[in-house]
Amino acid sequence: MALTVTAAAVFRNFATYQNAAEREPVIITENGRPRTVLIAYEDYLRLARRDRRVEATAELSDGDIAVVEKSEMEPGLDHLNAELLTGKHAAD
Repeated sequence: MALTVTAAAVFRNFATYQNAAEREPVIITENGRPRTVLIAYEDYLRLARRDRRVEATAELSDGDIAVVEKSEMEPGLDHLNAELLTGKHAAD
């Protein structure tokens, strides 16, 4: 869940919303539209690490891709392969 507040409210009570961002994202609106989000530093670090991993996969060599394509799921996780084959959780 996220808390939505106006930029004016954040300006007047920054410490309050800074503390709130430790518990949940704070969406800051301007002219009734979402403009920025205030999040906890730990959440930022987690998102930054995820972003780096995604960028790194775009730069895989053909050899790395071949290794991934030949890899097999650990025993007991076959249900995940079944989801891929049925398109249950296919990426858009």
